[in-house]
Amino acid sequence: MPFMKMPEPTARDKTWFQSLVPDDPGVVVKPMFGNLGAFVNGNMFMGLFGPDVGVRLEQDDRDELGELDGTGPFGPEGRPMKEYVALPRTWRGSPERAGEWIDRSLAHVAAMPPKMKG
Repeated sequence: MPFMKMPEPTARDKTWFQSLVPDDPGVVVKPMFGNLGAFVNGNMFMGLFGPDVGVRLEQDDRDELGELDGTGPFGPEGRPMKEYVALPRTWRGSPERAGEWIDRSLAHVAAMPPKMKG
């Protein structure tokens, strides 16, 4: 398999992502392959991949969000992260639109067992 080039988020992309991260003491933001991820209990619930912000949701929420214009797969082309949906890029500047889905994602992932450090 050929080497996959990771998309580089711009400073603006990173600022947008950071502005969406919930103010919750259990949330930790970490760099990931030049991008960013937001974690709760060691599990990622929200990520930045190039210009795209993706959220991890249960199936019903993925289906609901996926019906909105501008959403799409999240992650590397041809190998998207299966439980994540990319938020529409047109939502930049509208944190309240993204916030509902980020809150759903945080609640969903916070209910999962903590990820064990290996």
